[in-house]
Amino acid sequence: MKKVRILSIDGGGIRGILPGMVLNQIEEKLRKKTKNPNLRLADMFDFMAGTSTGGILTLAYLTPNKNNRPKLKATEAVNLYLDRGDEIFDINIWQKFKSGKGVTDEKYNAKELEEALEDTFGETKLSQLLKPCIISSYDIRNGKPHFFKQHKSNNKIYNFKVKDVARATSAAPTYFETARVKSELGTPYPLIDGGVFVNNPALVAYSEVRSMDFEGVKKHPTAKDMMIVSIGTGSESKKYEYKKAKDWGAVGWIKPIIDIMMAGSAQTVHYHLNQIYDTLEPAHQKDYHRLEPKIVTADAEMDNASIENLQKLKDDGLSYVSNTAVDKELDAIVEKLIAYQG
Repeated sequence: MKKVRILSIDGGGIRGILPGMVLNQIEEKLRKKTKNPNLRLADMFDFMAGTSTGGILTLAYLTPNKNNRPKLKATEAVNLYLDRGDEIFDINIWQKFKSGKGVTDEKYNAKELEEALEDTFGETKLSQLLKPCIISSYDIRNGKPHFFKQHKSNNKIYNFKVKDVARATSAAPTYFETARVKSELGTPYPLIDGGVFVNNPALVAYSEVRSMDFEGVKKHPTAKDMMIVSIGTGSESKKYEYKKAKDWGAVGWIKPIIDIMMAGSAQTVHYHLNQIYDTLEPAHQKDYHRLEPKIVTADAEMDNASIENLQKLKDDGLSYVSNTAVDKELDAIVEKLIAYQG
């Protein structure tokens, strides 16, 4: 049986290490199951969606090499964070003073991030990616969401350099300067992190796939024709005391409101997709998988990229995939990815 196999990855800054470790495990299991050492995630998913750090991972999985095969293994994609995270989220004394820790200016200089994206993606265009995908950002000039769509990018209006797509989707307010990217036609767009409105892009992916055609699947597939694997970044709802929150002004609300937007988006999307799949026949209900890695030893701050915290995030990711129940679900996901190739 053929189904559209969808991968969705949340935003979450340096916590992208967590879904990166989960996907590394899925790729390893797929290689063992198929006895194909050259298999990559891009071979087993028909559509991908990502926001912010999840957008960067999505683009990394779909970027081709000179032979038009995936350039990076899953383990190499997560190494972008492990090897360079401390440089990307490095703040010098002057920047710290000038920005007021992100209150009056962006907290981090984007130079290191842009260098990492340049080294990873080079001059690759959105149209060259190996599979259809959707990457979220927000257009502050026009006041509306902006979605980068690989499957629309044959039109130069919608084609961008992959490094610019990655820069735009990760331009988190207060952390990095707003991105200004240009389409292949030269049209400029001032964009910020898509996490401000859709930190969990799984429902966006579902909606987009509904309007598309895939070989071997009925035209405009519905939920029963899709398998969705949605992976979070360990975000949890933080609790705030009324006595403290009631007197917060604009500055006091900056950090909490970002946390609330991200966690609230993920929870809302998960709720609605559960509702959608619960209406299906039992055989199809379990084709929506939500994996939310747990942060146990690491600091959950999106920008804590100290060497020590990077290792703790990696360890928490390994601990999560080693859990018996999670390992069983990963095995079920792998079985379905293979079975639903058609």
